[in-house]
Amino acid sequence: MKIATFNINGIRARIDALAAWLDAAAPEVVLLQEIKSQDADFPRKTFEDRGYFVETHGQKGFNGVAILSKLPLEDVTRGLPGDPGDDQARWIEATVAGKAAVRLCGLYLPNGNPAPGPKFGYKLSWMERMRARAAGLLGEEVPVVLAGDYNVIPQAEDAARPEAWVEDALYLPESRAGLRRIEYLGYTDAFRARDQRPGQYSFWDYQAGAWARNNGIRIDHLLLSPQAADLLRGAGIDRAVRGGDKPSDHVPVWIDLDA
Repeated sequence: MKIATFNINGIRARIDALAAWLDAAAPEVVLLQEIKSQDADFPRKTFEDRGYFVETHGQKGFNGVAILSKLPLEDVTRGLPGDPGDDQARWIEATVAGKAAVRLCGLYLPNGNPAPGPKFGYKLSWMERMRARAAGLLGEEVPVVLAGDYNVIPQAEDAARPEAWVEDALYLPESRAGLRRIEYLGYTDAFRARDQRPGQYSFWDYQAGAWARNNGIRIDHLLLSPQAADLLRGAGIDRAVRGGDKPSDHVPVWIDLDA
């Protein structure tokens, strides 16, 4: 089962690029972030015509997450538990059944800039809520995949110029510590489990020729519960997508599970 995460940076603007990648890469499941679309306006037919079931949790103009799946999705829930007043569309869950049922969590973690400030506080509190949910999912003893744009650079080797990020919310110690607390529950960074090389990035800014200079960062991650990690057969980053027509500033990151 090929499962990918892809921050599409606006589904309307990138629909042709996304459709072309789906046709070429043929993932069974895709977790999208920043669809920037209300549920009723999401262009479902483009993906349903390709055999995907579609579930969305959107809002107008920004944020928004979605799941596309070749297999039926069950027990779909929307919104990260822990704060009933949080109306930002950043979390969606569903179960997909193959050889093994896999619980999928698609997430768009807050950016947190400028830091310090209320946006950074929201990021850290959101990560704590995510940690609580991730801990609860472990208790279900099923394969769990936490996939999305984490807006966290885990280590220095995950940035071409780590020194440029030392005051940014994506690389501040508190952000990296929040990610480690989730991993320390027993979750595995799927890409790093298969590829330890530096210079492997999933995001390049549109500004200052970042793509041409390979001035990137790795902020799109798939964390696996122990049951999911046992099924891991491969992982990769579809870097070439960034060089296509009207690309997102992110590229797909994927795993292959024996599920």
